[in-house]
Amino acid sequence: MSGDLKERTRKTASLYFDGLEGERPYELWRSFDPELAKELSLFITGQLYARERIPHRTRQLVTVAALTVLERTEELHMHIHAALNVGCSPEELAEVIFQMATYGGMPVVNSALKVLREVLKQRGRWPI
Repeated sequence: MSGDLKERTRKTASLYFDGLEGERPYELWRSFDPELAKELSLFITGQLYARERIPHRTRQLVTVAALTVLERTEELHMHIHAALNVGCSPEELAEVIFQMATYGGMPVVNSALKVLREVLKQRGRWPI
């Protein structure tokens, strides 16, 4: 395994998830299978999320949209945190979430807005 891949993984994980409270997916994976956790982390964080074909802000807005429609609120919490870390504004995140009403309906929008509010409160940025 290249040192470059490990360094990209470390940098990207730090960029996205510094300050995130609670258990991160890597820690959960590692508790079951340390070797697989390492491989997943190197691929997801070190290769996929580290790609620079789209900016990190765009990548996180797309991720927030997908997680909103899928109503994956636990994962959404983590990625709203990451989106704020890479420079997305609360207003942009709210707009992306509202846009998902067209594709997922208002119940998923309401769930996602609650997650956004929770993250903003945790970060001392509520009300916006």
